[in-house]
Amino acid sequence: MPTIMVHHDVKDASHWLASPRRKEVFGPIGVTNIRTFVDPQRSNRVGLVMDVADMDKLNAFMQTKAAADAMEYDGVLPETLVILIQS
Repeated sequence: MPTIMVHHDVKDASHWLASPRRKEVFGPIGVTNIRTFVDPQRSNRVGLVMDVADMDKLNAFMQTKAAADAMEYDGVLPETLVILIQS
């Protein structure tokens, strides 16, 4: 099961940290062990480390309206999204 690291900017880090959406949308597609991070030098830059059972399923999900809606709800700026896969 690969571990991935994701980072992106958000409108409001406090709102993003408190949001239940990550577990709601990622749980059903087999994403587990989600850990959140905030850049201490730039509080609107945040990140996640998580375990992904099926990268194809995650990649397909990220193209859906449900993913776009979750990012909008969380205040994610999608143009800043970077996904790194553990090597």
